[in-house]
Amino acid sequence: MSLQDDLSAVRRNLDELTRKVERLEQQAARQKSSTTAAGPEPSRMVTVPDTPYDSSLWTDSDDEGLGARDRRAP
Repeated sequence: MSLQDDLSAVRRNLDELTRKVERLEQQAARQKSSTTAAGPEPSRMVTVPDTPYDSSLWTDSDDEGLGARDRRAP
């Protein structure tokens, strides 16, 4: 491929990307205007208690992303 062909391909890809970004922005604006300011539906909300969890639930758990407590990460 020549330099001119490469530049033409880059220009086409950039134009396509620009069109897709504009389309996403339009979709986001439509979705934003269709949502209500009241927030999520109450039927989809879950109440989480403020009381502490029972610590015995976590005695055999691994630290997320760190592995087991008695082993070293590679």
